[in-house]
Amino acid sequence: MKKNRFALILTLLLLLVAVFLVVNNRKSTLDRSESVFAVQDTASITKIFIANMDSSEVLLERANGGWVVNKRYEAQVRKVDVLLNTIMKLRVRAPVSAAGHNNVIKRMAGTAVKVEIYQVVPRINLFGKIKLFTHEVKSKVYYVGDATKDNLGTFMLMEGAEDAFIVFLPEFKGFVSTRYSAIEDDWRDHKVFRSTLGDIKSIRMEFGREPENSFLIEATDRNNYQVTRLIDNQLLVRYDTLRLLNYLTSFSDVRFEALLNQDIPAGRRDSIIASPFLHRITLTSIQGMQDMVTTFEKRQYHDHLDVDYKFVPVDLDRLYGLVNNNKDFVLLQYYSFDKVLRPISFLEGN
Repeated sequence: MKKNRFALILTLLLLLVAVFLVVNNRKSTLDRSESVFAVQDTASITKIFIANMDSSEVLLERANGGWVVNKRYEAQVRKVDVLLNTIMKLRVRAPVSAAGHNNVIKRMAGTAVKVEIYQVVPRINLFGKIKLFTHEVKSKVYYVGDATKDNLGTFMLMEGAEDAFIVFLPEFKGFVSTRYSAIEDDWRDHKVFRSTLGDIKSIRMEFGREPENSFLIEATDRNNYQVTRLIDNQLLVRYDTLRLLNYLTSFSDVRFEALLNQDIPAGRRDSIIASPFLHRITLTSIQGMQDMVTTFEKRQYHDHLDVDYKFVPVDLDRLYGLVNNNKDFVLLQYYSFDKVLRPISFLEGN
C-alpha cells in the first residue's frame, strides 16, 4: 500500500515538473516579443514560407539533406544558406519613430513580404541537454518591408504587433529585404549536370552544325570506356584516356546562368527553339536517369562591335539552352560550358 502511494506521489510530481517545463520551454523557445525577429537555432528550422502582395509564394523545405522549393525543385544551397544566416543574425537597431510610423505601416501594407518560419522544438527541454517529444511549430511570423533612407536598415513588423522596427545585420552595410524573395525562380538550383565519374553510364555529344564532331562515350565496365563516332557509328580504336577522364569529370558541376522562362516573350522563345540547335548533350546515369541540354545560338539584337569595331551578330559569350526535360529555357555561359562542348578530335588527342 505504501509502495503504491509512493509511486502515485512520484508520478504526480513528475507530471507537475513536466507541465512546468513544457510551459517554461514554450515561453523561452517561442519568444513572442515584438522586436525579436532572429532565430538562433537555424538547424532546427524545417520550413520557410515567403509570400508577397502579388500572390507569389515560395515554400522552402528541408529534404534529403538539402532544400526543396515548392515541393518541386532543388533549391540553391548557397542562397538558402544566406537566408538562414540572415535569419540567425537579425538585430533591431531601433523602433520606428512615432512621426514616421504610420507612413511605414502604410507602405508595408502594400509592399511587404510575409515570412513564416517553422521549427522542430522539444516539448520538454531539460537545461538544454535533454530534449524530449519534438514537434514542428510555426515559431515566427513577420513582415519584411522596404529599406530605410540610408539603405542600412530594413523595416520589419511582427504579426499581431503594433510597432514596427528597423532591423539590420551586424557587419553588413545594406538592407536585407532582397534576401526574402517570393519568386520561385530566384530559389531554384541552376544545375545542368552534377554527376561523378562513377555515376556516368554514357554521354552522347551531338553537334548540330558539325555532325562530324559528334560522339558517344559508354562505360563498358568499371574504369573502361568505348567511344563511338556518331557520323559513321565507328568505334575509336585509340583515344586519349587522360583526356577522356578529364572530360567525364567536367560533368561534376555544370550550371546555367539564369532562368529565362518569364523573361523572354513566348513567340521569340518558340522561334529560338525552332531554329537549328548548336549542341545536344545527353548524360545517362548508371541508374538509367537522363539529364539533357540542347543549346541554341544567341543573336545580338543591338549593335555590338568587336575589338576591330566590326559588327558581331552572335553573342560570343553566351548561348541559350533547354534543360529539365525541355521545360526550362535558360541562359548559358561559354565560360562555364566550354569544358563539356568538346569535339571528338579532343578525345583523339588532336
